[in-house]
Amino acid sequence: MAVQTEYERWLASPVLTEDERIELVAVRDDPKAIEDMFFAPLAFGTAGLRGVMGPGLNRMNPYVVRQTTQALAALILREGAAEAERGVAIAYDCRHHAEEYAREAACVLAGNGIPVYLFDALRPTPELSFAIRRYGLIAGINITASHNPKEYNGYKVYWKDGAQMPPEHAGQVAAEMGRIDIFTGAKTLSFEAGMAAGLIRTLGDETDEEFLAQVLAQSSARDAVAAVADRFPVVYTPFHGAGWRLVPEALARLGFTKILCEPAQMERDGDFPTVASPNPENKEGFAQAIELARQNGAELIIGTDPDADRVGIVLRDGAGDYVTLSGNQVGVLLTDYLLRARKAAGTLPARPAVVTTIVSTPMARAVAERHGAAVYETFTGFRFIAEVIGRLERAGEAQFLLGFEESYGYLAGDYARDKDAVTAAMLIAEMAAWHAEQGRTLYDAMQALYATYGHYREVTLNLVMPGVDGLAHMKALMADLRREPPVALGGLPVVAVRDYLAGTRADGLTGRTESMSLKGSDVLSFELADGTRVLARPSGTEPKIKIYLLTRGETPAEAERTVEALSNWAEALPERQGN
Repeated sequence: MAVQTEYERWLASPVLTEDERIELVAVRDDPKAIEDMFFAPLAFGTAGLRGVMGPGLNRMNPYVVRQTTQALAALILREGAAEAERGVAIAYDCRHHAEEYAREAACVLAGNGIPVYLFDALRPTPELSFAIRRYGLIAGINITASHNPKEYNGYKVYWKDGAQMPPEHAGQVAAEMGRIDIFTGAKTLSFEAGMAAGLIRTLGDETDEEFLAQVLAQSSARDAVAAVADRFPVVYTPFHGAGWRLVPEALARLGFTKILCEPAQMERDGDFPTVASPNPENKEGFAQAIELARQNGAELIIGTDPDADRVGIVLRDGAGDYVTLSGNQVGVLLTDYLLRARKAAGTLPARPAVVTTIVSTPMARAVAERHGAAVYETFTGFRFIAEVIGRLERAGEAQFLLGFEESYGYLAGDYARDKDAVTAAMLIAEMAAWHAEQGRTLYDAMQALYATYGHYREVTLNLVMPGVDGLAHMKALMADLRREPPVALGGLPVVAVRDYLAGTRADGLTGRTESMSLKGSDVLSFELADGTRVLARPSGTEPKIKIYLLTRGETPAEAERTVEALSNWAEALPERQGN
């Protein structure tokens, strides 16, 4: 594609708004900016699209939304008239242009004769997944860029099982997009005409009520909540996003009476004015909530990201300071809590199963197996966890209890097939109340687990490779690691190398290579003699390779020494591969 030619085509297009034209004219003498806007279309994959908003092929804008939706409509229509008639749900979060893009998608689907169920305001991502399953729809669209900065927006697609779109369908949508002219290729119907024809309908409070019923059904210890509610304040922040209403409502219905919502961050605002980044992984975003907690003596702070599928927490430690817990730590605490509380309540399934990922903490396996639960590991991304849940359900092999990934995503229950910060927030608060009734804080509970199982330590390092050459750099580094894997890391021999792309495990001691059932993802795992795992995985949404360090020590200091040695190796990796 000739970048300059495409730029001129856009500049000459009569459909552009005046603001879009002004933005394009402003970069006329900036070849680098033009290249960044037009060097390639946004790539459509299993996670859909995500990019900076603005005019251009490599941007999120109404034209890309229409083109993508037309490609999705073509896929749906190929499924047959009866399948298409099931319809598509559309949700959106607080980001700029989110409602506009949602309506654009609705108009294209309606133009193709496909019924649309559009939420009447912003909603949590898991409610979209729930709606697909509850109403028997063929697909769902969510306009969100999760926790990315304010300049971003995105377009996520879900399939009929409520999980993110399978790779084969994503490939078909991507191929179809290449055949559709971005300005003229979409069939569309005005929003008003779609409503009048009954092709566009709205989803509102009735869906919220059914969704909340499923959320509350995951509770295991309402009596514990009732016992401490009058002395247990919970601070909550939605980071200006879609959790603002349903998370406090779920906590209130569970029985909490002191729910303190950080007022400035309850304002829905795509500029995210109170935080540098609306990411519940970052403690900085909790500054105002921490102050609110201090003023009210609260030991637990819960924060959800803009589309309310991920949740992070801050706790008061033994010294009275406020500290964050990692996604892995929360996953371990929830695993322990659900197994123990449900056993005590008599609601633990006969064959409980915990589903996690290959880059999440091995501590979850140790905890789950001690309580008699099976553990299933899969690739990063909740659609893979959803696949395992579906397989277990169909085979009757085990009963799904909890799914989680290290990146702050959790799911309990079979009502959805994506991570759910509404249910996770409720369960975290309930878990804190359950421990409080027994005289412990959540911080105490985590320390007790370390005393029982050993001091697990998990660190994720990001090797950022930006720019046009970033993708090539990432591919070259992964190829180099496959060609010449390390024989030792941090002073410990590498005893095995797992290549999850080929589905092979090479034993460093015997030299034998065996096949694995889990394959097809560009991940390398190096197993060390002490049980430590080091994994390398290119990000699917950002220009970086993630290095995961998963280790365990008898003491915190021992675990930290291993992490430090492995971090030094990882940070030198970009210089290793053939420049």
